[in-house]
Amino acid sequence: MRSFVDVDPDSHFPLENLPFGVFKPADDKEGRPGVAIGNFVLDLSEIAAAGLFSGPILSGNSQCFFQPSLNMFLAMGRPAWKEARMTIQKLLSADEPTLRDDQILRKKSLFPMDQVKMLLPVRVGDYTDFFCSMYHARNCGTIFRGPEHAIPPNWFHLPIAYHGRASSIVISGTDIIRPRGQTHPVGDSHPYFGPSKKMDFELEMASIVGTGNALGTSVNVNEAYDHIFGFVLMNDWSARDIQAWEYQPLGPFLGKSFGTTISPWIVTLEALEPFACDCPKQNPPPLPYLTESRSKNYDIKLEVRLKPAGETQESVVTRSNFCNLYWTATQQLAHHTINGCNLNPGDLLGTGTISGPDPESLGCMLELTWNGQKPLTLQNGSTRSFLEDGDEVTLTGYCQGEGYRVGFGECSGRILPAPK
Repeated sequence: MRSFVDVDPDSHFPLENLPFGVFKPADDKEGRPGVAIGNFVLDLSEIAAAGLFSGPILSGNSQCFFQPSLNMFLAMGRPAWKEARMTIQKLLSADEPTLRDDQILRKKSLFPMDQVKMLLPVRVGDYTDFFCSMYHARNCGTIFRGPEHAIPPNWFHLPIAYHGRASSIVISGTDIIRPRGQTHPVGDSHPYFGPSKKMDFELEMASIVGTGNALGTSVNVNEAYDHIFGFVLMNDWSARDIQAWEYQPLGPFLGKSFGTTISPWIVTLEALEPFACDCPKQNPPPLPYLTESRSKNYDIKLEVRLKPAGETQESVVTRSNFCNLYWTATQQLAHHTINGCNLNPGDLLGTGTISGPDPESLGCMLELTWNGQKPLTLQNGSTRSFLEDGDEVTLTGYCQGEGYRVGFGECSGRILPAPK
């Protein structure tokens, strides 16, 4: 597909993608919804103000594009999402003159990406983090409990999760302050208290809930697709030493809640559909409420780069793929609601660390260095057991099509020292 906007072949944002986000121009205080195309952002409030959302659903309901978040748009459901995507795709096409030949509207509605500030795309009311990679579960279990108790028996029957902290979800590019907390005592001493010595990243993705469900109702697993708007990259920063001391019996708390970074662009399921693939065989077969007519993942190539403080050279430390997940995003959502829990537009459902079967596909430092026992050597010759102050971590991901990519951009953050 061709757009009148120049799009590099390696761009993450061709006409086939059109991810949604929220941005504000450098000289404006208000955020507004936008769509990425090449190196530009299309201002949807200007498109709506010009009356160009003229389809049967959005013609009288384009107020959703004058909001500081995408929540109102998400609540409208898949028919509205598809109508908006089709309208935008047509407007940006090379052979469509409406926007292409209107120089005034083009100037008002297309902003170079380097001249805008990206904001959180949704108002996240609730955040749940799952634990859906069998490889990650096995490796972490082996490290903490030994190979004979690596994966608990319930793991193969349900997508395990915990309720995270929505208030500390931040947009890509936000610095993360090293947390302080308690860690394991040594011998008969009191627990250590101070800055975490085992700061880690986690290579994750997260689904963004579109339409929710009423309290007391559940979503059928074969209908869960229509409740998911799309995906973002996610780094669920972790303090492994704090986590190891606190996680029994109720799971992660301060070792996780200090910061979670997401990428600014939500890639829709429509854009990802050409890259759908089968998920791993689930054995034993899931219970009926988790049995899908077709279980699918997406062929999303994922990468993590680490740049030490004061350096310009990055080192690729992980290459994985979304298809490595054992439990699908639709199973995660259906399981989340089976007890009658209500989800709302903008809720964030993290996948858990996406590790693969190979050493280079492990999705966090805990696994890559085997809890610090096997330090990584970076390209500049330095080593890392865990993240150090000043280290910058960047997640990226894309699907490769015939001559184009559908990508997610970047999800990055830098570690700052703990407060004194």
